Amino acid sequence: MKSNKRKRGEIEAKRRKAEEWRRMQAQRAAEQRRLHEYRIALARGEVAVVTSALAPSNSYSTPDFVLRGTYRPEPFICKDCGVAEVWTPLQQKWWYETAKGDVFMKAVRCRACRTKERARKSAARRVHLEGLARKKPPVS
Repeated sequence: MKSNKRKRGEIEAKRRKAEEWRRMQAQRAAEQRRLHEYRIALARGEVAVVTSALAPSNSYSTPDFVLRGTYRPEPFICKDCGVAEVWTPLQQKWWYETAKGDVFMKAVRCRACRTKERARKSAARRVHLEGLARKKPPVS
């Protein structure tokens, strides 16, 4: 014959086991929902955001793509030549996660204009450094 204390212990153990089982079922269901949403996003051409790979931001707000959890194709107009372009999800992922770009910056120039701007800045830097070298007095 079991004591009441032992019966209560067995009942409590069954209750804890049932709660743990329900918690695990809820976690599995949530994981399945996230996986389903992720597959839908991939089918639409979106790419998942890895928030741990983003550069730290000293802001009170959160960018839309982080809240959404995916990068979407973003159309923009080049500020130099006026051509309509699309900033692809893979380009965004590279910019934000690999290059550690600011999460509140968006693409503003097409690839050709970015190349021209980079060359212009490089030439200006070279001219500036040559000017500094000419100004520098010779070391005796």
